[in-house]
Amino acid sequence: QVQLQESGPGLVKPSQTLSLTCTVSGGSITTNYYYWSWIRQPPGKGLEWMGAIDYSGKTYYSPSLKTHTSISRDTSKNQFTLRLSSVTPEDTAVYYCNGGNSWGQGTQVTVSS
Repeated sequence: QVQLQESGPGLVKPSQTLSLTCTVSGGSITTNYYYWSWIRQPPGKGLEWMGAIDYSGKTYYSPSLKTHTSISRDTSKNQFTLRLSSVTPEDTAVYYCNGGNSWGQGTQVTVSS
């Protein structure tokens, strides 16, 4: 069974770039037809799909976040990474990675000076 684990800073200052990594075990991120996503949930709100990278490395982004979101991968480490630039307090959320029919446990990120 695929397992995912998010890692990254819990606190980021406004205008900085947030970087989160999802480490995948029990399966390869290059497995055909798998998509690996980042999803977040701001406090008191629903889940928001941010973007994904597929098995070939092609990326997909939410139109509302496309201008300051980047997703990349490191196949040697079986990881994929989210970068969110110019963060504001509105980017405060629990961030999840998802793929292979599994979810990470989520990591809280707070944007505050």
